[in-house]
Amino acid sequence: MSSSKQPRRGKGRPVGSGDGVGKETLIAATKKLLQELTPAQVTIAAIAREAGADPALVRYYFGSREALLLEVTQQIALQAEVETRSEDLTPEAGLEDLIHRTFRFTRSARYMQRLMAEELSSVRSPEVREKLRKWQSIPVEAYQALLDADHDKQLTDFSPLFVHLAVIGISDFFHSGEEVVKMLVPEGTDLAALEQEYEAFVPKLLLDGLRRR
Repeated sequence: MSSSKQPRRGKGRPVGSGDGVGKETLIAATKKLLQELTPAQVTIAAIAREAGADPALVRYYFGSREALLLEVTQQIALQAEVETRSEDLTPEAGLEDLIHRTFRFTRSARYMQRLMAEELSSVRSPEVREKLRKWQSIPVEAYQALLDADHDKQLTDFSPLFVHLAVIGISDFFHSGEEVVKMLVPEGTDLAALEQEYEAFVPKLLLDGLRRR
């Protein structure tokens, strides 16, 4: 007697999920969408559509949308570090370098800090939350390392956490508050050039406040 039951599919790659579509293709699609859309709009369906793949591939490779977003943001942050990071910087120069790296990370995606605050910070997976917590602590630990290396020579005592939070807010507003910025400058102002001036101004502002007198 023949059976009408179909064999159960294993946990491998989804059948017909998109020839040649791998992890890096999904990551690239996610990065592209984050340049154009708010984080809430970067759904599994949107990522799959951009990559030309089955949505099931996101779960196959990453387990969840949140894990994919975390992978993407970590890659972006790593690129921001690789661009100019130097191990031979003085504590004061290292502090300025950290500020510039935060700016690069913030502008790497249009709504990067919103992604961090609204999407990744509310993930339910304990594993992803722990990875995010450890990763988020890295800049604070870097500020602390610079303070320890200074030995009270150039920099006054400061809270690494407060400095990190201040730099995040300062770097983010130029993007999240872009419409306000436009209202405050003459029409036709080159915002890209203005942002460069702003980024150059912020380290001077903070270092003047943190430099030992």
